[in-house]
Amino acid sequence: MLSAQFVAKMVVDEEISGICDKNEVYALFESFKGQDEAKSQFTEDQIEQKLNTDVAFLKENVKYKDEGMIRLIINCNGEVVQCEMDNKTKSEILDEQIVAIFKALGPWTAGELDGKAVDSVLLFSFEIKKGVLELN
Repeated sequence: MLSAQFVAKMVVDEEISGICDKNEVYALFESFKGQDEAKSQFTEDQIEQKLNTDVAFLKENVKYKDEGMIRLIINCNGEVVQCEMDNKTKSEILDEQIVAIFKALGPWTAGELDGKAVDSVLLFSFEIKKGVLELN
């Protein structure tokens, strides 16, 4: 009997230093059997708290409203090898500060596909209302 599994691969056109295999970068989904997303040592609530505490732009702009998305590539060893804004906010300074926080969250547990550590991509979308960032 054959069984099918949905597996999403990311196309990597550029060279990324530290990546284990640029042809095998996966978007993993916890809800699918045999797929485990890369995990930070921090919970999403802790990451959110860190962003709201450490991003100076948010403290200086308490009425600020925006949204965005950040993309991380975690290699098969649990290292962040790429971290950049996928959907930028209206502020380059804010984007830089958010990226700096995410870069400093390591070490990560590598994502796994069928029990094997793989390179994987994670997306974190967020919304900012009244200067407070909330991960979606």
